Amino acid sequence: MKQNPILKDDGDDNPLGMLTNLFDIAMVFAVALMVALVVHFDMGEVFSKEDFTIVKNPGADNMEIIMKEGSEIKKYTSSDSEARTSGTKGKRVGSAYQLENGEIIYIPE
Repeated sequence: MKQNPILKDDGDDNPLGMLTNLFDIAMVFAVALMVALVVHFDMGEVFSKEDFTIVKNPGADNMEIIMKEGSEIKKYTSSDSEARTSGTKGKRVGSAYQLENGEIIYIPE
């Protein structure tokens, strides 16, 4: 007796086969989220080969200076809590202003 091709079951017998697709979707979502965060926070220079310096919260008590020189990234902070562990303690000692002609003036406090 011939079997009807409509009733024939050619489906996948692996019940966990769908989890593979969910893992792929999760990986694509994670990469897209990381790219969106880098673009949103304007952190593209972290991945470049150029040296840079970022000052977060300038003039505040929790000011941080992040410097990249080559492949090494250094972080300096003025807070006491992290200074004990990293040994990079600092405090504000003045202000620097750059004039229109490019000259920089330092004013100690």
